[in-house]
Amino acid sequence: MTTLTTPLRNLTVEDARARILAGAQRLGIEAVTLEHSLGRVLAAPMIADRAQPPFDASAMDGWAIRRADYAPGKTFTIAGESAAGKAYPKAAQAGEAVRIFTGASVPADADLVIIQEEAVRDGDTVRFEAGENPKSNIRPAGGDFRSGDVLLPEGVVIDPWRLSLVASAGLASVPVARRPRVAILATGDELVPPGATPRPDQIFESGSFSLAALIQAWGGEAFRLKAQGDDAAAIAATVEPIEADLIVTIGGASVGDHDLVKPALKTLGLTLAVETVAVRPGKPTWSGRLADGRRVLGLPGNPASALVCAELFLKPLLAALTGADPTITMTPARLVAALPATGPREHWMRARLAFDAEGQLTATPFPDQDSSLIGVFSQADALLRRGAGAPPAQVGDRVEVLVLRRG
Repeated sequence: MTTLTTPLRNLTVEDARARILAGAQRLGIEAVTLEHSLGRVLAAPMIADRAQPPFDASAMDGWAIRRADYAPGKTFTIAGESAAGKAYPKAAQAGEAVRIFTGASVPADADLVIIQEEAVRDGDTVRFEAGENPKSNIRPAGGDFRSGDVLLPEGVVIDPWRLSLVASAGLASVPVARRPRVAILATGDELVPPGATPRPDQIFESGSFSLAALIQAWGGEAFRLKAQGDDAAAIAATVEPIEADLIVTIGGASVGDHDLVKPALKTLGLTLAVETVAVRPGKPTWSGRLADGRRVLGLPGNPASALVCAELFLKPLLAALTGADPTITMTPARLVAALPATGPREHWMRARLAFDAEGQLTATPFPDQDSSLIGVFSQADALLRRGAGAPPAQVGDRVEVLVLRRG
């Protein structure tokens, strides 16, 4: 038997990812309202055009006075009130105190707020006992940000906290990257949709559902195509008219008579960039482009293999296509169970995370790593990376994990 050694086969994960990401860049920019910006990738820096707060604001309920007038036990005349949205209209005068509430504008010339717990009111006067050098209790104008400050840089994902920052600056429109349109095609004669009645030799198709959910969470716009059997002509006919930036196929990529997806798409001008990857699970993963420029990522049919490789390749690709950082972040952890040597392929193991008595993050790989087991994936918190050719690992060894986003 002849071993194939073309440069497209048995690539390392890093080499395969680099080939998959080659030329990937933001697809376009659109403006959306604040309500529709959550989860989107910012396509330009957000610049403040107003300070926040726009005025010196009281940090506490109390009394605004001039610090130069203060002395412990001194009595002041009550001149008025400053509430949030209803500022006291005059400057503070010597010997006067203005009742003030949290968030309200501090009157001009006042530079000290005595908290109400350190004040004793008597009719139209108030006396203070706040010690020799009381805290100012004033939030300065521009204390959060000033006009012209960069609130958020290009390329970050709008989350609830960043959304609040943009709203606090009064910016109602947000420039974001266009979502990549991703078509998902599952293949195989053995597949039937959930709810159908399978034959004894068939299984329910599940991969497209999980991938669609992940694509949506990762910034794409996913749509599932009708699953196709092992029919190259039908696969090509299904893909040809689809308007998508990326086509993700599931299955039909093993070596043998049922490796039909790549031959089918070669009728549409498929040029391969990756043919196989030296990774476990997921060796049949492949990637390329059709003649019209559409990208294609082929994932294995086994669900765990497809989901592992989606984390390793699909997620970074979607990030690149939206202008976000495609870097995969690994986290150190301590190994809880001993592991054998890995062999010639890099191994990404499903694992459960926890913290030990010393507060150290620990990783426990599941004992059964069979690539068909969705039940194991549903319980996993992370993927534990073991490099190709790694020696046996012992309990307590440092390992790297890719934390899975759950919920």
